[in-house]
This record gives sequence, structure tokens and C-alpha cells, in this order.
Amino acid sequence: MSGHNKWSTIKHKKGAADAKRSKEFSRIIKEITVAVKEGGADSEGNPRLRMAVNNAKGVNMPKDNIERAINRADKEPENLQPLVFEGYGPSGIGFVIECLSDNNNRTVSMVRSIFTKRSCSLGTNGSLSFLFVQKGVFTLTKESIAEKGLDVEALELELIEGGADEIEIGDEEVIVYTAMEDFGAMQATLDKLGITPKNAALERIPNDTKELPLDEAKKIMRMEQDFEDLDDVQNVYHNLEITEELAEALANEE
Repeated sequence: MSGHNKWSTIKHKKGAADAKRSKEFSRIIKEITVAVKEGGADSEGNPRLRMAVNNAKGVNMPKDNIERAINRADKEPENLQPLVFEGYGPSGIGFVIECLSDNNNRTVSMVRSIFTKRSCSLGTNGSLSFLFVQKGVFTLTKESIAEKGLDVEALELELIEGGADEIEIGDEEVIVYTAMEDFGAMQATLDKLGITPKNAALERIPNDTKELPLDEAKKIMRMEQDFEDLDDVQNVYHNLEITEELAEALANEE
């Protein structure tokens, strides 16, 4: 899963620009809204809200913004519905797009137009589910681990006992993957250790990836960006292999 981790890291670094940060804040505010509607405004008794708040802190969202989002969701009706779209992009790359929307027709139209522009089309729900598996993905900073007096090697044993089925150790971060059903157990393990993840989410990880020549791969990444630029889109997944060459090219783009 190193390609997944590599591109996630690049996106995080490139996300410092104001427009990217605004989009990230908007995405997390929607997550907070849905979490409050489902389980109430008390993060201690609402694990989904606690995760959303932690993710907000992970992207340096101001505390006032977080509190306003919780209060607004608790007091004002907002009907956000989850939508999932699937389809093949150029070169047979599979896409899954997760959305939260208050206007389904608008969202369907915008997502379809991105496929249509590339002479591609939406598939039926579930048609690409075989390409991906849902996993828990926890991003921990080495700084937060060290603050608890732990070293990474000692932490690995705790994480494995907590349900980790893969651990990737980078220069600054540790990425922990769990089976979907072990997501809650890993949250509890990290709570016990006093470690707050920089980000935690259920993500769709490709079972197998497809490598493309650089020019074709860049077209896929531009398509991904077009989806992510839509206000209603929360997450975009695909099964393109993020090669070292592609990662370097993306990192060097402005």
C-alpha cells in the first residue's frame, strides 16, 4: 500500500494552499455535520464525531470553526445524503467517488459530466466493488508517538495487538491499516496509549493496481483532481499504481 501512502503524503503537502485548505475544511465540516446528526453533539459519547474532530485538528482547523460546525449541526436542519458513484476512467482505471449532498440531481450531473468529458461513463452501484477493500487507515506522527515516551518498535507490538494488519513507517509518519471490523478496536488502542491520530478514516484500498505510462497516469490524476474540486465530493479512490516516477512528477507540479 506504499503507493497509497505516498500519494496521500504528497496531497497533504500540496494541500497547504488556501483553496486546498478551504476544500479540506469543507469536507471535514460535512463529516462533523453527519456525525452530529447521527449521534449527537457530545464527542465523548459519539465516536464518529470524535474522529471527525480529531481529523479537523489534524489539518489545523481553528477550534472556533470546529465548535461552530458542531453547534450549527446540532441546531439547524441540514439533509446531507451519502452517495457513491463508480465507473471506469481512461485506460480502464476504476474510480469510486464518495459524496455528501443536499441535492442528489446536482451531484449526479456534476460527477457524470467528468466521466462524459473523457468519453467514459458511470457504472451501476457495486459494479467496481471487487476492485477495492475497505480498511481502517490511521496516520500517526512520530512526534506524537515520542511525546508519549514510546519508540516506534515498541508501539508496533501494541498496534498489532490492537488489530493492525499492516504498518508503514515513514520519515515523519506511521500509517496503520486495519480490517474494517477492527477500526473501533484500533481507536480504543490509540486512546489507551494517549495517541491522537493526525487522521483516521475508513478508506477504499485497491486490491490490485494498474501501472500506466507517465502521460496516461497524469491524465488519471487530473481526472481525480476534477472530482475532488467538486463541493459535494468527500473522497476519490482509484486503482492506478502510484510509481516513483509519477509521485516525483506530481510532487514537482505547482
